[in-house]
Amino acid sequence: MVYDIYSWDNRLIVERINLAMERISQIKSEKDIRFGDFFLKLSRFLEQVNDLRIKRDTGEFEKQSFEELNISQNELFYDLKEENYNESVYNPDVLEKLCDKEFMSPLLSLSFEVRAALITVFEGDLEGFVNILELFLQVYGICLEGGDAKEVSEAIYWYASDYLDITARKKIIESFTTSNRFFYNIIMNDDLSDLRYLFKFGEYIGENEIKTAKYLNSLDMETVRLCAKTFVDGYRDGFVAMQKDISKRSIVSLIYRIGFERIVKEAVILFEDMGFEVVLDRKPYRLADMSHIRNRGICSGGVNRQFEYDHKYDMNIFTKKAYLDRKFEISKQTFEEIKENMARYGGPALMDAFGDTEFLPVKKTAANAFVEKQNNLMNNYRNDMMLLQDEYIDTSGTAFCIIAWPLPSIANKPEIYSNIFDDIIRINTLDAGKYKEAQQKIIDALDKADTVRVIGGKDNKTDLTIKLHELKDPSKETNFENCGADVNIPVGEVFTSPVLEGTNGTLFVKNVFLAGYHLKNLCITVKNGMIEDYICENFETREDNRRMVEDSILKGHKSLPMGEFAIGTNVVAYNVAKKYDIFEKMPILIAEKMGPHFAFGDTCYSHDEESVSYNPDGKAIIARDNECSIKRKTDIKSAYFNCHTDITIPLVELGDIYTNEPDGTNTYIIKDGRFVLEGSEILNE
Repeated sequence: MVYDIYSWDNRLIVERINLAMERISQIKSEKDIRFGDFFLKLSRFLEQVNDLRIKRDTGEFEKQSFEELNISQNELFYDLKEENYNESVYNPDVLEKLCDKEFMSPLLSLSFEVRAALITVFEGDLEGFVNILELFLQVYGICLEGGDAKEVSEAIYWYASDYLDITARKKIIESFTTSNRFFYNIIMNDDLSDLRYLFKFGEYIGENEIKTAKYLNSLDMETVRLCAKTFVDGYRDGFVAMQKDISKRSIVSLIYRIGFERIVKEAVILFEDMGFEVVLDRKPYRLADMSHIRNRGICSGGVNRQFEYDHKYDMNIFTKKAYLDRKFEISKQTFEEIKENMARYGGPALMDAFGDTEFLPVKKTAANAFVEKQNNLMNNYRNDMMLLQDEYIDTSGTAFCIIAWPLPSIANKPEIYSNIFDDIIRINTLDAGKYKEAQQKIIDALDKADTVRVIGGKDNKTDLTIKLHELKDPSKETNFENCGADVNIPVGEVFTSPVLEGTNGTLFVKNVFLAGYHLKNLCITVKNGMIEDYICENFETREDNRRMVEDSILKGHKSLPMGEFAIGTNVVAYNVAKKYDIFEKMPILIAEKMGPHFAFGDTCYSHDEESVSYNPDGKAIIARDNECSIKRKTDIKSAYFNCHTDITIPLVELGDIYTNEPDGTNTYIIKDGRFVLEGSEILNE
């Protein structure tokens, strides 16, 4: 079913836009403006966006060449580009010099919301566009008339609150229905060999997006279809592996990085051949969307990650209980409105990308931030939203799939990128049967153990003891899942949810890429399954290093449980990383298959603990809960953390993994970084 997400009178909306733009165009000629540089820059940007709107309406946009479109986007994103950002009013350090301290927070929030005007115009959301124009003018008027910062903050708060009925509803409908066909129409109807299509998305199109699309256009159709088929087959096979009935589901949300449209188009065709409707939803880009429960979506690599980092807490201005309570109620009404679609939702299919250049965020004291109360409010809100969503989506019948492809920035030469892409195709299409047989040997040994010990190799300080669940009937039960190439592509891991009490020690990794950040010498201390202490060595100060870990792993929580312990078995992936020296750039999806890994946050079976799943040998996987998740039966709000971050120790850093059995026997799974258990040696090939 298609739901209405735009309901305005076009004539009235255009009239409002023209009136607002007439006033905005006058700002550049006015003198002695309070915070003038700030308002002049934002008004100029809004004039550029409105010019773009007119070009799209008249058809002039479609006639522009690739070079003209590229020049136009560089003008629109000029103030955000890295080479210009140190003098940009969007930079908190610059804005701090242009306005009074008390105005910093609301003006930063305003600047972020104003940037959203560009995407509203591309998507044809003229109501969203005019609302942004009118908010800008309202704040400008307050400052012009000598108003105080509280008035500005209240104007932004009520702007967000007044339009919640539209923005919150629209975001949910776009996440679970095919009502917004913006991406779909471009991908399925445009000539993807004409790279001008990239500039229709409204996102910043950089070298990675252009070179990726160009490279995929150089591949033969058979290779492109293989990439798409591996992805779609993995989604379908996930239902089979988890013994779930795919015939009851017919909606899939497909998330990907802009530039990969040629693969995505074939994937959409394959999904539709399976009887699925494909939802293509953009990553949140409005302040009101930033607390959205599903915070992933289609996007480009962005123009400047420091800009995104500087503005990540701009919604602090309306992160208040009354606002979140109202947003929750609107979300509940919307879920009820689209409950037929929610019942058919099968889960997400994520086509990830990796190989971005290293980014070390700079923490700026002038940037917006959450106080502890707001942090708690947001964590509680997201938890409540997840539970509400579970009321409408029966997760016992859903699956998912995730696959990853490299970006051109991973290599310094096109021919090396081509070789890496070929090797990733090989990794993603390995024979799962061979791995499952060897992995079963490992599981059989692990199921005899009370605990498992993991010890780092040379210069790696890891020493962890992982407590396993007791098997009441080992002939019918198992602790570990034998993971094939279904939901998590590529093949190659066995994993479990540890018992927290008795899981202790130190986890250390020299280099790891998490949440877009490259962490160096990450060290986490675990006591009874919970993070007790943490540090990395990216910066000079302990405070900055701990903040890096908090941003990438803790996600606003003071501590997290170890939700997963796994042993990755994909030595082919390890050797590819070694061949090109790209260990730190490998995505966690592949990196987790290259050695033992540990996830902090929820278990792998979060919100699906009551379902029963089986390994190929017929044994039921019983390790689905830990001491945190089991609280769902008495206090569900304290059971989940709504995050799950994997950290892998590469085989090159690994020493030993061995079991501790109740009778004192030790069985080595890995010794000196190599598989030594009888029947698993084939994994070393």
